[in-house]
Amino acid sequence: MQIELVRHIETPIGRLALCADGDGLCALRFAAAGEEMDAAPVLLQAERELEEYFAGRRTAFSVPLSMHGTPFQMEVWAALRTIPYGETRSYATLAVQIGRPRACRAVGMANHVNPLPIFVPCHRVVGADGRLTGYAGGLDVKKYLLKLEGAYVEI
Repeated sequence: MQIELVRHIETPIGRLALCADGDGLCALRFAAAGEEMDAAPVLLQAERELEEYFAGRRTAFSVPLSMHGTPFQMEVWAALRTIPYGETRSYATLAVQIGRPRACRAVGMANHVNPLPIFVPCHRVVGADGRLTGYAGGLDVKKYLLKLEGAYVEI
């Protein structure tokens, strides 16, 4: 993956960097700094869709994505995109969904390396008991996103 374009945006969860390659949005980075701004159409679309999401006006993203990973990671990331706005799933449920019921930890690792958090909603994955588990942006950000979507339940 060759990142060609980067745009920084300010959001309610902090500064983010949107990154694109020739095929679409390829990464979202938390607390990003030091990279150039770009006004490429795909980055402007991603910025607009995030603004609408944080304002509570968008429940699904349509910006083109350019994801690169192993076949297993791609399966997990595709399954993440099926979790509806305002809902959560457990790692075990996702493992069953992709036909690998014993791969809960591997599903967790695929979530850990998800290059497009929020757009590929790994924040919607919780522990089997409903508790919040790790998130690249931190558990406070995960809680914020789930509350924004109406999916957070205090355990």
